[in-house]
Amino acid sequence: MKIIQPYLAASLAIALPALPVFAYAADETEKKQEIEIIEVSGDFHQRTLNETTSSVSILNKEAMQQRHSQHLQDTLNSFANVNFSGGTSTARFIQIRGIGERSQFVDPVTPSVGLIIDGIDYSGLGSAASLFDINHVEVFRGPQSGRFGVNAMAGLLLLESTAPSRDFNGQFQLSAGNYSEAMGGLAMGGHLGALGNARFSVSQFQQDGYMENTYLNRDDTEQRDELTARFLLDTELSQDWLLQTVVHYNDVDNGYDAFSLDNTRETLSDEPGFDRLESQALRLQLSYLGFSNSRLEMSVNQLNADTGYAYDEDWTYEGIAPGWEYSSFDAYFRERDDKTAEIRWLSDKPEALLGVDSEWVAGLYYYDKSVALTRDYFNWDLGQPDIFESEYDSEHMAVYGELTQHWTERVSTITGLRVERYNNDYLDSRGIAEQPEDTMVGGNFSVRYQASEESYVYATLARGYKSGGVNGEALGKARDQGLEELENYLLERSTFAPEVLWSAEFGVKGSSSDGRLTSRVTAFYHWRDDVQLKGWVNRDQSFVGYIENAAEGRGYGLEAEIRNQFTDWLTFFASAGWLQTEIQGFVTESGIDMTGREQAQAPNYQFNVGLEGWLGENFQWVVQADGKDEFYFSDSHNQKADSMAVMHLALNYYYQNWRVSLWGRNLTDEDYAIRGFYFGNDPRNEYVPETYVQYGEPRRFGITVSKSF
Repeated sequence: MKIIQPYLAASLAIALPALPVFAYAADETEKKQEIEIIEVSGDFHQRTLNETTSSVSILNKEAMQQRHSQHLQDTLNSFANVNFSGGTSTARFIQIRGIGERSQFVDPVTPSVGLIIDGIDYSGLGSAASLFDINHVEVFRGPQSGRFGVNAMAGLLLLESTAPSRDFNGQFQLSAGNYSEAMGGLAMGGHLGALGNARFSVSQFQQDGYMENTYLNRDDTEQRDELTARFLLDTELSQDWLLQTVVHYNDVDNGYDAFSLDNTRETLSDEPGFDRLESQALRLQLSYLGFSNSRLEMSVNQLNADTGYAYDEDWTYEGIAPGWEYSSFDAYFRERDDKTAEIRWLSDKPEALLGVDSEWVAGLYYYDKSVALTRDYFNWDLGQPDIFESEYDSEHMAVYGELTQHWTERVSTITGLRVERYNNDYLDSRGIAEQPEDTMVGGNFSVRYQASEESYVYATLARGYKSGGVNGEALGKARDQGLEELENYLLERSTFAPEVLWSAEFGVKGSSSDGRLTSRVTAFYHWRDDVQLKGWVNRDQSFVGYIENAAEGRGYGLEAEIRNQFTDWLTFFASAGWLQTEIQGFVTESGIDMTGREQAQAPNYQFNVGLEGWLGENFQWVVQADGKDEFYFSDSHNQKADSMAVMHLALNYYYQNWRVSLWGRNLTDEDYAIRGFYFGNDPRNEYVPETYVQYGEPRRFGITVSKSF
């Protein structure tokens, strides 16, 4: 806290007084200067980053290159109050303001934090978030259900590829680094005659990973092998009709061997696991532009994803501790089929509505997600390998709208409402059948005051929601041997109710008239009803996970960003978050009352701070540091990750259209935990409960060569 509080105080001191300064400069200066305007693509209407009435951050392509970001997880520590958990080869589970899932095993999961890539919902499939040829990453904090629906109760991450253009252009990139890292990517596009403007990108990333399996004498059991291809096409069917096509393909074949009995980067598993994804996705959006002041957008999405996730459950080999050891391998194979249809009618520019200049949108939404699970595991109740299967179909229908009203030249209000109905069908091979259903309401109301051309003050009240579901694993194992005394306990948790998140925000966003100084500060307070928290039953080697509704939760904090170009050759940038959370009314199966404790994955502070400089016109250097406070790993035990701070460096040389970059990440080679468990799994000490952690990336360094054309 001693580190972060001075920074937040400084950010507030800069941002709040800046408004009248920015306003004065705009009023007194009539010069039109060329200032980079950052627009947000996730809003219904075209708005700049400063115009948005929620806490939004954007990382552009250049900033991603400066961090040598190959995957979304490489960017997450640069965003205030955004965290992620391990337990996978790359980040699939993200938390915003301390809210978000940390894992998925047997039961279906509705993400609290959504992921959208080129308009396609990849929530829960973070392995697909490769960043080659991604133009920018947008992070929306706080409830976004009014805009994005059920998968965005706590926030959303949105990735947009480089858009097709008429002119032929593209880039290629080659990169090499330690841990046998190699990457190649090619993107190109242009005009294809009657077909329209297109862009195609393909990238391949390979790496041995950061663990050494000393039992198998291998250093590649955590290897990464990731292929991503994307195709975008904009076709003008006529003067009034535009067809936009998106095609994605992902092939991720990664290893998973992350946990060591000795909490080192050396493992002993005789059956290393894997973390795989093969997906194909298609999006078609047809827009009618023939109305005088509005347009009609109709879209359909299809996503098919086959995932495989497995691990050596004992983390060891036969013979490590005769008489105490056990051997088990756990594998989860999911076939996911998503269908989305949406029709939206929205205004193109403000027009008089009941005497007030207004912008509006109205839409209908349909989403169907079908997931078939096959689990191949050792059934301790039967004492032999077993197969478990389940089918889960989640159908959602929603109607939504948003109205922006400009009451004066400076004062606007934004009102949004979404009503969503879900019907879930669950059936598994143990004969468990459930059909939870409910209607959920979300939305927002915002007041925005424009202090100057690019400076705003806003206040927002928002409501987000998350659907309920089924604890199929708890129901199926309620009568297992060794769990008889917990039968009623587990049966009482057969289903869980929807969760509601309310959030109040106050924000200040501003830019100087010359664009050299920008700052954004947001203060928020949120409260949660029927909080969905993950609980565990642990009996010997029997682990049963379930979701339970706690009474409520609270959280409040700050997010601040600043970028100041001191001179033409030196720029300072920073972001920081401060967060306080609390759980109310949650008691673990072992009897620990978590009331009053902080939520899991919710560090009190986070920061990213750096300097960007130029030596002449060709040589650029960027040094930056990420840091975060300690945080609890789980809501069901009290073990913590230590605080961390890591440093990154990039040295870039530009010549014509070439860029050569020497880069380093985590230069001090700090070991920091991104996932942790607390139980007994070491036969050498007769399974005494211990904390086991998965570490983030160690020191990485390499060279990248790219050319734009």
